[in-house]
Amino acid sequence: MGRYITVSTKVRRELKEEAERLGIKISEVLRRALEEEVRRRKLENLEKRLDEVGEALDKIDIHRIVENIREDREGR
Repeated sequence: MGRYITVSTKVRRELKEEAERLGIKISEVLRRALEEEVRRRKLENLEKRLDEVGEALDKIDIHRIVENIREDREGR
């Protein structure tokens, strides 16, 4: 596993106290939430890039490519 760093945040005192009373391990919850958000954003970026690639591929004329390959094979 990679090296760790400390990240801090501020929350209302009441929220922290309530979480402690409920036995919530705050660092685990925050770590999971951050990991999930990073995963979500990466997927979002990937979907955006796939859409861009799809748009570019839609502009390609397959029939023209096939025709060019046939011509090339036949030595025209």
